[in-house]
Amino acid sequence: MPNKEFTAKLNYQGWCFPLLSGFTVLESALRAGVSLPSSCRNGSCRTCMCQLLGGAVQHRIDWPSLSSDEKADAWILPCVAVPLDDLILDVPYAKKGVCVGAWFFL
Repeated sequence: MPNKEFTAKLNYQGWCFPLLSGFTVLESALRAGVSLPSSCRNGSCRTCMCQLLGGAVQHRIDWPSLSSDEKADAWILPCVAVPLDDLILDVPYAKKGVCVGAWFFL
């Protein structure tokens, strides 16, 4: 079955970016020139935590550092979340910049 690509919309800013097949939400955002808050990139620090307003994701790790209440309230960790659908995200501190290789410039 071929991988399907989706789109993410940042509710606060109104920006959209493609969610690339096989990449996390954070990785896709960076490749599209959108900087989401992040630090550890392994699902433990919670810096990237944001609310999912629409769509669905699957976390790459079994126990992302989210409480059951946070999961029930649709909080996700974009650094380890893979899209299963088009997404609407609430990420007030997202910024636009340019991604060149491993470097991100605002």
